[in-house]
Amino acid sequence: MRLLLVEDEADLADTLADGLRREGYLVDVARDGASALTAAASNDVDVIVLDRDLPVLSGDAVCRTLVAQEYPARILMLTAAGTLNDRVEGLDLGADDYLAKPFAYVELLARLRALGRRGQSGRATAVLEFAGVRLDVGRRIVERDGTPIRLTLKEFGVLETLLAAEGGYVSADDLLDEVWDEPYERTRGVVKIAVHTLRRKLGSPEVIRSAAGHGYRVGTS
Repeated sequence: MRLLLVEDEADLADTLADGLRREGYLVDVARDGASALTAAASNDVDVIVLDRDLPVLSGDAVCRTLVAQEYPARILMLTAAGTLNDRVEGLDLGADDYLAKPFAYVELLARLRALGRRGQSGRATAVLEFAGVRLDVGRRIVERDGTPIRLTLKEFGVLETLLAAEGGYVSADDLLDEVWDEPYERTRGVVKIAVHTLRRKLGSPEVIRSAAGHGYRVGTS
């Protein structure tokens, strides 16, 4: 699941982003409201963690804009003001949930899991299968012919994206957009390495094919 974390407190933003990435989330970070709208327009985001008190453009204004645009992401608003009226105002703006600072990190994770379930599409709940390879998206389990296979988060993301394409080619650039978030070195080389190790772990017969100028696909021939 891809998150957009909008938080102007640098230390808090960095700490949250690092923790969420360790939980397996893809995390993009924006430090003000205007940058948040730019980031949302550039990426397909599942959940936006939105601080209400932001420079340049307030969190309220960002929320109103996203709701008016019918942006599909769920919105979790953060604020130092935690009164009942503040929570009601935030939800009335169109936010899906509201969390007052300071908050427990485990509660943030629980709220994100709940929002993720509410926003899941058919793909997000799917079990994807091809040539004996079975990938359970929700449980994050991969098997081949019944044997469990341990994958890194990036390898899992690459395999999920390729299986979801149902035999169609996926370019290296598209894989970067789907699987890698901003702190990573976004080069085609990291995709090549991930595909190489993924092929090795999946074993024979090989199920990931490549073609110059097209990218990668699942297939046995």
